[in-house]
Amino acid sequence: MTGSDTQKGIWLMVAVTAIFAAQDGISRHLASQYNVLMIITVRYWFFAAFVLAMAARRPGGLARTAATRQPLAQAFRGVLLAAEVCVMVVGFVALGLVQSHAIFASYPLLVAALSGPLLGETVGWRRWGAIAIGFAGILVILRPGFAVFSPQALIPLAAALMFALYGLMTRYVARQDSAATSFFWTGTVGAVVLTPLGLMNWEAMDPRDWGWMALLCVTAATGHYLLIRCYEVAEASAVQPFAYLQLVFAALIGVGIFGEAIAPNVALGAGIVVLAGLFTLWRERAARRRG
Repeated sequence: MTGSDTQKGIWLMVAVTAIFAAQDGISRHLASQYNVLMIITVRYWFFAAFVLAMAARRPGGLARTAATRQPLAQAFRGVLLAAEVCVMVVGFVALGLVQSHAIFASYPLLVAALSGPLLGETVGWRRWGAIAIGFAGILVILRPGFAVFSPQALIPLAAALMFALYGLMTRYVARQDSAATSFFWTGTVGAVVLTPLGLMNWEAMDPRDWGWMALLCVTAATGHYLLIRCYEVAEASAVQPFAYLQLVFAALIGVGIFGEAIAPNVALGAGIVVLAGLFTLWRERAARRRG
């Protein structure tokens, strides 16, 4: 990789985080008025069409892209991500963008903590220390013992756990399948699973909100495309720390558009979580270089 490739990858990741934050804001708006399953189903229809179009353009077409020797693992990944998206959007409505993203930022720590028992990866004492500090940051956000604990705070934490498991499953299937194959299964399985649920919970939508729905679909496809391009031009370890900017962009949208407030404990806790997560990413990168 050249320096210019890394720089381009960083800017692509910044764009991705901004687009995904906008997508979260639109999801929050629509899910506050309509059934979450219906909203995510329509979004997945567009996502699946995008995935199929990308696969059709690859050498060997759809058949070669879809081919895998681990269909159950790939299908489980697809179901897990679809469920995580639904849970996280519920969190946006229940808690708002700021607090939901502050808690969700713990997912890299969960990946690090679970990579040992689930994938057999080595996690050194420094990363375990960072994981402990990160979860102390989560406690700062939740403030148990200092305020009435809201069970709703467990919603984005559950989403973070699901996304961490999805990330670990992605590492697992990557031992045999290409990124294109995993991407194909992610989009198509999610659409298949969500379609009957979305249709059962269908609601009439205001014509103006169909415009927001269309924008939600476009941001989803654009964000995923730019993320693919990002990983094509730069190493994942070099650009991954910038993924935390989604928390910043989501906070700006939450405060500026939805009138959310950033409580001091949420800001402090989120800072602790992000710093701990950045440290675990740095240690993981150093461990890979030594290996």
